[in-house]
Amino acid sequence: MFDNLLEAFTQMPWLFLATVFLLGLMVGSFLNVVIYRLPLMMQREWRRECLEFLEQDSEGETERFNLMWPRSRCGECGHAITALENIPVVSWLLLRGRCSQCGTRISWQYPLVELFTAIVSITVAWRFGVSEQTAAALLFSWALIAMSGIDIGHKLLPDSLTLPMLWLGILLSFFHVFVDLESSVIGAMAGYLSLWSVYIVFKLITGKEGMGHGDFKLLAMLGAWMGWKMLLVIILTSSLVGATIGILMILLRKTGRNTQIPFGPYLAAAGWIALLWGDALNRFFFSLV
Repeated sequence: MFDNLLEAFTQMPWLFLATVFLLGLMVGSFLNVVIYRLPLMMQREWRRECLEFLEQDSEGETERFNLMWPRSRCGECGHAITALENIPVVSWLLLRGRCSQCGTRISWQYPLVELFTAIVSITVAWRFGVSEQTAAALLFSWALIAMSGIDIGHKLLPDSLTLPMLWLGILLSFFHVFVDLESSVIGAMAGYLSLWSVYIVFKLITGKEGMGHGDFKLLAMLGAWMGWKMLLVIILTSSLVGATIGILMILLRKTGRNTQIPFGPYLAAAGWIALLWGDALNRFFFSLV
């Protein structure tokens, strides 16, 4: 059955792209849960560890809370979201962005993440076609979306996302899905050490922390997936985009000069672009040199 499905996808590319688009919408709905709940799960864990260290009882922390439980509810009235109210994008439009019970506005973030995930997914499918690279790149893309959403909202890059994806990148290199094992391992090491070095130098000069440790791990993950040759492209692209957006935000008075801006989303965007069109970017940057 699986072989027949692959054959159908190969013979009818439109069916393959449509399937990936719908899959992206559904995954985007789950990513909304990850972006919202994972930071709360981390905070609960930190609180529990602090209370254990202080030898105090963790009252009120007994309720099970994870990515699957409890069921999604309206934050205002507690209305449990039904299956019909949880159809990606469509339900939000039909409900006109409001809770069906109390009328509280539902954030535009939910349909935006769902639609964005679907667009990213279909782009990956179009780029790599029916292949193992598409399957791997979809997981890669979905993880980057979740990391970026959490970093924007909380300035956190969870180890529970970056580290498993780092090891997955190295595992894939055994089978030369994107790069060979040597390039992957060196890429992971160089990715971490490059930003760590910048962090140390900046801290010695200014006495301030210029970036979080999660950024080191994210670049290490990108290096594991794409090899050391792509690191310069990723760093240059993310720095240029980050600096441009940062300056625009200051000029528009959206932020101050001392406001912390999460660097993870820029790294993630640059890494995703490098995975799909890294060779062309490499040639472009070296042509400028």
